[in-house]
Amino acid sequence: MSSIIAAMYFTMGASKAMQSALIEDVLSLVPAVTWLVAAGLEPKRSTEKFPFGFVRFNSLAFLIAAVALALVGGFLFYESATTLLMGEHPTVPPVTLFGRDIWLGWLMVAALVYSIVPPVVLGRMKQPVAERLRDKVLHTDALMQKADWQTGLAGVVGVMGIGLGYWWADSAAALFIAISILKDGYQNIRTAAAELLDGAPRALESSDIADDARQLKERLLDRWPRATVRLRESGRYIYASVENVADPGPVPSPEELMAPYPAWRLDRLQFTAYDQTAESGDKDRQ
Repeated sequence: MSSIIAAMYFTMGASKAMQSALIEDVLSLVPAVTWLVAAGLEPKRSTEKFPFGFVRFNSLAFLIAAVALALVGGFLFYESATTLLMGEHPTVPPVTLFGRDIWLGWLMVAALVYSIVPPVVLGRMKQPVAERLRDKVLHTDALMQKADWQTGLAGVVGVMGIGLGYWWADSAAALFIAISILKDGYQNIRTAAAELLDGAPRALESSDIADDARQLKERLLDRWPRATVRLRESGRYIYASVENVADPGPVPSPEELMAPYPAWRLDRLQFTAYDQTAESGDKDRQ
């Protein structure tokens, strides 16, 4: 990705699509960096100041990655829209290379084509891993890789449009991609905010409640029909609270409650003898 950024920087010229693609490539490093930081902190043991450990850092990293994705889309949209409205005509002059004059557009296209290949490969590698780990940060990183190659493809169309005399093709291509990126960023910010606000576990690709969370709630209610079941997500894990149950009796194993979904997703199952929305003076029983 660093080599792509270097290639884009030295060939971008006055093309808005190229400039937007460069900024998008730089910001695309944010989800990858936040994921690496989160992966390093998540397994650390709890401390006096952080008695519940650092598992939830994954949720914070998800919000940072989602904001970065939305910023990319917002910036591209602003730059492309203003260029179209102002009617700016980008110019792509020739350059001298090895003693010969070459249209800079061909170098731009070469850099853009190169910028498409690694993100396609990396995105396809990350997506199945993100699904297995239920990792929204890695999923957002895969979305950013998708935005990378889409921006590169749009950039090729834009540069070739300039060469053919269609000055608006450059900005129109960038604007088209910006709308798609902005949509993904907005959706991920909604999901990240819900997670940090102790919302019910969300699916990877939408703001809908995750299928494994729905199933877990149904099975807990089948076992304790008079209880109130609350689920929240902490990082990649589900925390379940079963309320109004004084004596739960034999508790099913995580494998029984989660099958056919991964049992590790259920990280904590808590029982309380009262409804937690009642007076705060009541005591719970775990």
